[in-house]
Amino acid sequence: MAWNLDSDRPIYAQLLERIQLQIVSGIYAPGDKLPSVRDLAAEASVNPNTMQKAFAELERSGLIETKRTSGRFVTEDKNMITQIRTQLAKEEINAFIAKMKELGFEKKDIITLLSAAAEEPENTRRELA
Repeated sequence: MAWNLDSDRPIYAQLLERIQLQIVSGIYAPGDKLPSVRDLAAEASVNPNTMQKAFAELERSGLIETKRTSGRFVTEDKNMITQIRTQLAKEEINAFIAKMKELGFEKKDIITLLSAAAEEPENTRRELA
C-alpha cells in the first residue's frame, strides 16, 4: 500500500517523519530490524535513493543504526525514543495552541475544550473529525 505523501514538502522529510512516528509509536520496537531501503521504497512508491536519504538522516540522529551485513535496526536506547516522542508531542501541542489562539481562544478556554474532548468516548471524537 502506497504512503500518502504531500507534494508541498520534500518527500525524504515526509518519509523520515513517517518512519520516526512508526518507531516512537511502537510499530517498530527498540532493537527491531527495519525493512530494507528497497522494500520500504517500493511500499512507499518512491525512489530508493530518496528512502536512503531519509534513513541516513535517521541514522545521523541516532534513532536507527546500521549493523554491517545485518541491516538497519531501531536503537535500543529507550530513553532516546521517549525523548523524541515527547518532543514530537510538544510540537503538536504548540501547533494546536497556536491555531486555537488564531481562533481567538484564551488559555483557560483551550484547557476546558481539551478536558471535555478527553472525556468524550473515542468513537464520538472520530465522528467529529
